[in-house]
Amino acid sequence: MDYLSLISAIGVGIGLSAACGFRIFLPPAMMSLAANLDWMELDGQFAMLDSWSAFAVLSAAVAFEIGGYFIPWIDNLLDVVATPTAALAGVFVSASMLGEFDPMLQWSVALIAGGGAAGTVQIGTVATRAASTGTTGGLANPLIAIFEAIAAVVLTILALLSPIIVVIALIAMFYFSFKMISNLKQRKAKTQAA
Repeated sequence: MDYLSLISAIGVGIGLSAACGFRIFLPPAMMSLAANLDWMELDGQFAMLDSWSAFAVLSAAVAFEIGGYFIPWIDNLLDVVATPTAALAGVFVSASMLGEFDPMLQWSVALIAGGGAAGTVQIGTVATRAASTGTTGGLANPLIAIFEAIAAVVLTILALLSPIIVVIALIAMFYFSFKMISNLKQRKAKTQAA
């Protein structure tokens, strides 16, 4: 077993999984594009992404998902479905990066690290959107949707190009997300006290 390949594959998988926490269909769509352009190789059960028809279907799903998050209150309804789905997508993309390793290792890491990263990011986005809806009546939610879409694209690209950078970016995003949630809660408390 090549440990450097394993660490790199885990880093890519966690980065793609975290990106699924922001937008579920974007990382698989970008993986499909990369596979179709021969920038990455997907084998086994994940080779189904290596077709232009899979890319077209995933791209349509990305457009609908991103569009839905720009509509206040609809975005909160999407979160109900997106939260468990993001964790499943995180497991899927993480497992796809570990396809050449032992299946026990592949699925253990995919379930724990992939599903955990996607679920954690998704819960953070849900909390941020709920705080925004509570403090602004949903008017700031499209700005949050823009941030989330950009974060999903950047994380996916970083994960595919440099797994180490993605881990650093994830730590920074968690820090700023928690800081933003804390600031929104403080503003709401001040508004209610006044």
